[in-house]
Amino acid sequence: MYGLRAALRVLFRRVVAIYFRDVEIAGEIPVAGTRGRLFAANHVNALVDPILVLTQAPCDISPVAKSTLWKIPGLSWLLDAADAVPIVRKRDDPTKTAKDNDAIFDRVGEHLARGGNILIFPEGTSHNEPRLLALRSGAGRMLARAREHAGGEALTFQSVALEFDERDVFRSRSLVLFGPVRSVASVVPDRATPAEEQAKAITEVLRADLSELLVEGATWEERVLVVRAAEMFANETRERSLSHLNELGRRIEQARRILHESAPEAVATIEERLASYFTALEREEITDDRVARFARRDAADALPAARLAWGALRILTLPLAAFGMILYYLPYQVPRAVTNRLRGDPDVTSTYKLGVGLLVHPLWAAIAIALAFAKLPTTTAVVASAIVLAAPFAALPWLDRWDRLGARLRLLAPSEDRRESMARLAAERAAIMEALESARAKVEGHASAQASQA
Repeated sequence: MYGLRAALRVLFRRVVAIYFRDVEIAGEIPVAGTRGRLFAANHVNALVDPILVLTQAPCDISPVAKSTLWKIPGLSWLLDAADAVPIVRKRDDPTKTAKDNDAIFDRVGEHLARGGNILIFPEGTSHNEPRLLALRSGAGRMLARAREHAGGEALTFQSVALEFDERDVFRSRSLVLFGPVRSVASVVPDRATPAEEQAKAITEVLRADLSELLVEGATWEERVLVVRAAEMFANETRERSLSHLNELGRRIEQARRILHESAPEAVATIEERLASYFTALEREEITDDRVARFARRDAADALPAARLAWGALRILTLPLAAFGMILYYLPYQVPRAVTNRLRGDPDVTSTYKLGVGLLVHPLWAAIAIALAFAKLPTTTAVVASAIVLAAPFAALPWLDRWDRLGARLRLLAPSEDRRESMARLAAERAAIMEALESARAKVEGHASAQASQA
């Protein structure tokens, strides 16, 4: 079973590499030998979230999943191979009793006490809200139960934040951000504390940790504007990693909260200008990054050594990439067509595009390999199979670049009308950045005043 689990992990890592253009891992990343830890993540997509955590964490983790997933044909064996633990929810089974919960908590508690790791989504359901839902106490109760078993004193738990730049876009980016590692004994020192009180204390710490890691908003409009302000700052520094955007977003969210208490009109004015600016960008079919480059008069960033090395590698693999573009053109387009057709609910779109990716790409590769063995000598078929499996990963970076090539060419040689439009946008961008910098100075002054009073 362990060999099957390892093989599935490798397979799903490859699928994730097709599904996402880039997956960043940041924070206090667990080591391969991590034992007896409960990982608690926010939950924005029922299928994508567990696959992301399980494939990107260096250690083996058993997910907790709703029991109804075992009823889906072809999925039960996969869940069993991942050593998943079924949770029966009241909404799925009205006959569920407290005794059923006790049996589950006992099983998970024993697993943790023996050194196993668990992944749980304490919000209880996937959702499309701009902030965390209320956390349920299941994670805390599992850890409290695990303390009753031998070895329970070494238990730890860790929050995991999942962020996406465009959930409903094929080949977007994702971030797996690991929070601080907490010892159960440090949160609840007295082992004799009633289980319910232990669960409550652990849940409160998880809530605080997840809130610290995520960019949240009272509404989607508010969160989108925070993220867009972070994007503008990131484009100024040319550091556009999702982990950096996440950090900027959290700082801007906190600053917005502080400034809104003392100067709500100033916040409203900045947000109106931000919304108007990004509406104009959408109308012109251009990005803030392009406007920032136009303002700096550079069509491309300076190339560091790492990017030059990657560029050289891509050139060397160009023949393989060209073959992959031809062979996998159709399966590459299918998930994109699905996401374009299902635009609306990002959770539904993300689930469908990953589901399609899980089905289409392996099936396409399997057909190509079967044809190779049917038509070619064995040795040649083995070589052809290796090429078939490697080709899509050589082709994807080139296909991503091709999708963005048109925008780059327009920037290199803009028409007169385009140049005037870019100049207007650059001027508006400069004014917004000045307002944002002014707001940041006010918040920093407020923080300094509070610190001196303390």
